[in-house]
Amino acid sequence: AAVLHLGTQRHHDRFLPGIMSLEVPGAFAMTETGHGSDVAAIGTTATYDEATQEFVIDTPFRAAWKDYLGNAALHGIAAVVFAQLITQGVNHGVHAFYVPIRGEDGFLPGIGGEDDGLKGGLNGIDNGRLHFHGVRVPRENLLNRYGDVAADGSYSSDIQSPGRRFFTMIGTLVQGRVSLDGASVVASKLALFIAITYASQRRQFTAADPMKEEVILDYQRHQRRLLPKLATTYAMSFAHEKLLTAFDGVFSGVRASDADREDLETLAAALKPLSTWSALEILQEAREACGGAGFLAENRLTQLRADLDIYVTFEGDNNVLLQLVAKRLLTDYSRKFTSADAGAMAGYIAGQVSEAAVNRSGLRKLAQNVADFGSTARSVGFVRDEASQRQLLTDRVETMVASLAGRLRSTQKASPVEAAALFNANQNELIEAAAAHAELLQWEAFTEALGGISDPKTAEVLTWLRDLFGCGLIEKNLAWYLINGRLSARRAAAITDYIDDRLLPRLRPHALDLVTAFGFEPEHVRAAIASGAEHERQDEAAQYFRTRREAGLEPVAEKSLKTAKPARHR
Repeated sequence: AAVLHLGTQRHHDRFLPGIMSLEVPGAFAMTETGHGSDVAAIGTTATYDEATQEFVIDTPFRAAWKDYLGNAALHGIAAVVFAQLITQGVNHGVHAFYVPIRGEDGFLPGIGGEDDGLKGGLNGIDNGRLHFHGVRVPRENLLNRYGDVAADGSYSSDIQSPGRRFFTMIGTLVQGRVSLDGASVVASKLALFIAITYASQRRQFTAADPMKEEVILDYQRHQRRLLPKLATTYAMSFAHEKLLTAFDGVFSGVRASDADREDLETLAAALKPLSTWSALEILQEAREACGGAGFLAENRLTQLRADLDIYVTFEGDNNVLLQLVAKRLLTDYSRKFTSADAGAMAGYIAGQVSEAAVNRSGLRKLAQNVADFGSTARSVGFVRDEASQRQLLTDRVETMVASLAGRLRSTQKASPVEAAALFNANQNELIEAAAAHAELLQWEAFTEALGGISDPKTAEVLTWLRDLFGCGLIEKNLAWYLINGRLSARRAAAITDYIDDRLLPRLRPHALDLVTAFGFEPEHVRAAIASGAEHERQDEAAQYFRTRREAGLEPVAEKSLKTAKPARHR
């Protein structure tokens, strides 16, 4: 992807055939031991030598070693190495270079490396470190889509701002975040397929029928553990489809303006953190919900969780990505209110604006009337309503962004040190606002998908599931809604009651159908507890006790003797 998106035709013609055929396994050498998220500060250098028309690649100190690279320890033949481009004594910032790293006899001269060692997961992947000492590559190996160096060492770029050039280059690598978002959705679906299938067959404890144990999915607590996670997974899935559509539009050239690219980058940066975090939570809950069987390797949940753990870190640490989203939200807010007077600004921050406020919010273009819900006496039916859910979820995002904008306005006149300190002091709120925005995007994607369902019964069930997702988001953030006067205590309690007393019982009969709809075949699942083993055990046990009862061989339980009423004598 790096050669494709950062290179030009000469690189595509020369390098892509070997890459695509897997004759040249590659490594993506961006992260360093000393710098991961802060790519702009990496230590590797690529210094241009005019005499030979070559770049000299160096990792001048230990922290500059490239680290955690797939294919680095054993199999990589070439690497795209990110380094500070230096020519004629000027550092033009981070650029990418195609660098051969291995020949038939191992590492090429000046290149060394080692395996990263045993990891917490993904141990089937060859992760390792690379270091470079005076490694020379031709000038033409600079991937020059956004910046080039002529034979005489002069640098040129169509993007004059070094900062904008850097972020444009990094933004083209959004494909990795899109892939991780999709992988997290699939892992969540698989975990819930396993857990809900098992819970639909596993029986524990007797209740209404002393001769038959209860299916554990019939217990309210088990429903509370798994069904909201199922609703979240559907929301994640629909949001991922929107992300794929945006990705295809940009990279197919259909919608490839700068604004479209910026929207895609923001959407990917918003969804990847939520989906990867949610996947870990879902996998852990599914593991616990399956009891001891969930801990067995043969049922895959523990290994899936171990493998997905790193997803929250690579292709952008989740907290760093959400800060990028928050900055975009603040930028859009600033554009919208550039000419707003102080009274209107204060009113918006207080959440009391009565006029419609059109907020693009990074990607959404939703006309939203922001109002105070604190004194409402309407029933929980208000929260069931689609428009009301949107209003509550949107109001939270917009109020948080407006409040942050008010607190950060002074950074425009502050020194860089003061501005950084103020930004840091509001970092938690920035991340919370971005996460709330991403949750709203998921809810909107779910709601939009409902409009495309023609079967009334399917639409009804998925609407309940969407309501479970929406009410779950509101319930999770009840403290915010109560503190900010958006809901009364009675309304807040009614939301939880609606989930427990209405939505869970309605969705329980459809739980198995909802995970079956994911379309997994047995070869995809490969987990004994979700592939008939538990069903067979239950059938065998039931047949055993039925046969003994019919033959009169089953002993009488002691407790039945103690509770039996004594015979009356005349």
